[in-house]
Amino acid sequence: MAAHIQEQEELENFKYFWKSWGRWLFAALVAAAIGYLGYVLYKNHQVKKDQEAAAVLTQLVEKAQSNADAKAVNADLQNLQQNYSGTIAAAQATFMVAGTEFDKGSYDTAANHLNWVLNNQPDPVVQAMAAQRLAVVRLQQNKYEEALAALNTKVAPAFEPLLLETKGDVYLAQGKNKEALQVYEQVLAQLPKDAANRESVQFKADQLK
Repeated sequence: MAAHIQEQEELENFKYFWKSWGRWLFAALVAAAIGYLGYVLYKNHQVKKDQEAAAVLTQLVEKAQSNADAKAVNADLQNLQQNYSGTIAAAQATFMVAGTEFDKGSYDTAANHLNWVLNNQPDPVVQAMAAQRLAVVRLQQNKYEEALAALNTKVAPAFEPLLLETKGDVYLAQGKNKEALQVYEQVLAQLPKDAANRESVQFKADQLK
């Protein structure tokens, strides 16, 4: 009898809980399920976007290698920038076209492309590369303040030596040897002993002592 009464009390408690909280609990479970489904769909969508962007990048590279009309290459680039702006393929294409423009002496056009990368690509490696290359473009134009501004881009600690070395190059081009030496020594302090560019940075620093 006591067990039956206990069962009845538990049943009543459950009914009360469901009446008071059940619909909210159900709503939370539904929301969680929808969120998970959205995440899965997003990942699938992102994979599809990456594949599409890679295909456009392949077309762009083929056109560039075959010396196709620049308009055709730029059309593919605009497609990537407008429709696949968050993909690595878009960054790769923009870097490639920026390099081509730099080689032609079209420095402002190259800088515009690199600024697009900085504004649209959050990946830390891409950000560091874009900032460093933009600084090189501005250095080539003797626009030292703009070069230094590009190098002030906040990057992950692992990529700071890359930007610092270029900052030293800018100071050196300005004739600020003391500042250049200080920066090169900062780079040497941060670089691993087996870093590929350590010897060249050491040479720059030694020349200023």
